[in-house]
Amino acid sequence: MRRGRKILAWVIGIFVLLIVAIILFIAFFDWNRLKPTINEKVSEAIGRPFAINGDLSAHWSREPGESGLVSLIPWPHFEARDITVANPDWAKTKQFATLDSLQFRLSPFPLISHRIVVPEIRLGQPKIDLQRVKNGDNTWTFKLPESTGPSEWQLELNAIAFDKGHIDFNDAQTQIAMGIDVTPLSKGIPFDEIMAQQETDSRAQAKKTTGASAKAMSKSDADEKDRNDETKKKQVYQFAWEAKGTYKKSTVTAKAKTGGVLALRDSNRPFPVAADARFGDTHIAFVGTLTDPINMGALDVRLWFSGTSMSHLYDLTGVTLPDTPPFATEGHLKANLKKGASVFTYDHFTGKVGGSDLGGSLTFNTGGPRPKLTGALKSNQLLFSDLAPLIGGGSNEEKAERGDAVKQPNDKVLPVEPFKTDRWNAMDADVEFTGVKIVHGERLPIDNLYTHLIMKDAVLILDPLKFGVAGGTVGSNIKLDGSKTPLRGGFNLGARHLKLKELFPTFAPMQTSFGELNGDASLTATGNSPAALLGSSNGEVKLLINDGAISSSLLELAGLNVGSYAVNKLFGDEVVKINCMAADLVATNGDMESRLFALDTEKALINVNGNINFRDEKLNLDIVPHTKGFRLFSLRSPLYVHGTMKNPSVGVHAGPLILRAGGAAALAVFAAPVAALGALAVPESGKADATQCKPLLDDIRNNPPKAPPAGKTKGR
Repeated sequence: MRRGRKILAWVIGIFVLLIVAIILFIAFFDWNRLKPTINEKVSEAIGRPFAINGDLSAHWSREPGESGLVSLIPWPHFEARDITVANPDWAKTKQFATLDSLQFRLSPFPLISHRIVVPEIRLGQPKIDLQRVKNGDNTWTFKLPESTGPSEWQLELNAIAFDKGHIDFNDAQTQIAMGIDVTPLSKGIPFDEIMAQQETDSRAQAKKTTGASAKAMSKSDADEKDRNDETKKKQVYQFAWEAKGTYKKSTVTAKAKTGGVLALRDSNRPFPVAADARFGDTHIAFVGTLTDPINMGALDVRLWFSGTSMSHLYDLTGVTLPDTPPFATEGHLKANLKKGASVFTYDHFTGKVGGSDLGGSLTFNTGGPRPKLTGALKSNQLLFSDLAPLIGGGSNEEKAERGDAVKQPNDKVLPVEPFKTDRWNAMDADVEFTGVKIVHGERLPIDNLYTHLIMKDAVLILDPLKFGVAGGTVGSNIKLDGSKTPLRGGFNLGARHLKLKELFPTFAPMQTSFGELNGDASLTATGNSPAALLGSSNGEVKLLINDGAISSSLLELAGLNVGSYAVNKLFGDEVVKINCMAADLVATNGDMESRLFALDTEKALINVNGNINFRDEKLNLDIVPHTKGFRLFSLRSPLYVHGTMKNPSVGVHAGPLILRAGGAAALAVFAAPVAALGALAVPESGKADATQCKPLLDDIRNNPPKAPPAGKTKGR
């Protein structure tokens, strides 16, 4: 019994002496003697020169937070000063990283089971230089030795902390050149304060960009959810980051805030992030959390965007968006981040584009053979003028503001700005858009716009693109094939039951009209701009109006100044009843010619002959009146419309008087070619008896407009 006690006493004594010896060794050993060995081994391990140039020391300290007998056991703390890690020989700078100091502590008990547990490592004023050249070589990839098998030792690094530091980042592939400073905050800032401040700043920026009020921008359910997220509300921001540089030659400035300790092991632990950045004329800000930050696992943030055009987001996000007026949005962004298969969802966002509101949800999936954008957008009040940038419209001042390089010629009406078809192949899309009300003054009452946009393999399809106008509907489908050079387009349009009295709601004589407008168009074309497409168009356009009224004042209201001049010359400013108007036009290589364009009124029948050349934007039209009965016209010679679309020239043909003809003869001139018109839907006006229009209406039943394949010409 005594022998056993003696053995136990010796074992305990030896163990205590061993601990004391280790403590004394760590406390008094000159660790600088190990620097050459450490420098050599680390350099071999990382394939780069590594050096501890300053002191290497160690001391003992009790671990805070421990309890019981464990709290009495001190932990070893190590510190190395003035550390450098070299860059590869090809790099522009010599050092990859420098540290004023590196500190860490070891948990002693796991060493018994071959586990090296480092609760935290602290980096003193780190300076890091990150470079990547065009061939993909970079300074942050180290040539580590091949593994010879599993090690008996396991390293567990729980967290990393750092104080004031600097990062230089130069990437030739993405054209980023950035200097980043990181500074510890004097005290932690809670999530609520960061969110409130960023919301105020971003909405002020949105108002500056678009005039959008704070009320117009938010107060959605998603907004309140972000504010009240309990996980986020627990987060505290400890460090401030500031970045300055360039991105694709655009100036970049950014300020950010993050948590103080980067969790390395717990992938479920949220890491607070916030940023406010300006890329050229685009502003981006977000506040939220990042989980599994080492692997960039998931992002959950409140996100704000604003800028002069949505198309400018392409360089930043890789998402192909159209040219727009100045915009601002805010919403909830959730992202699952995986290399080659990330999914970004911008959920329940609200915003303004020009003077229009915009909201919805979009998802961008980078997985699969091609990235794809899907979602649904809605505008409750859409300004018609905000649609102009979609087709390259707007003044040169507006185009310059949104960064468009191609100016509109002063003598041209049709937009010449090319479509950015090179971006169409960067992704696919399947997006629905609804516009509840379209505001266009009193001229064009449009509502219930809806389109389904599909883009696949650089082919853009709008099918359908439909909207309500004046109690009727306009439906169309559009196909633009951007995979071909030049672009090939196909356009089919049908207008049905457009009520004339609703087209002109402020024109009193029209309010008793039963008349409707119906029409069809089918065109194909090639070209990389709206002007080029119309200038190469082939196909047919057919149009019918019955039972209406006309005057020069009415046409002035519609903005049809040329027509107003012609009607004033023919009738003065009196209101004249329309029995029927019919047009059958054929386009060949952008030259649209009239096969039939006639207007039958109670006083005369009027023929319009000639053509409109969209290639040169030139007009060559003759307006020829035919008197009914013995009514006298104030003008009996034909009119002409020449010049260009931008500057039309309207006048009276010099020549013999037009002989007055009877109504029957005039109708014969009108009705003879009508059989060529397509099968338009013709409403009943309530007047079932034969009118001058009835022979026309009975014939336009069977031949809708046709167009040849894009790039081919259809004979007249």
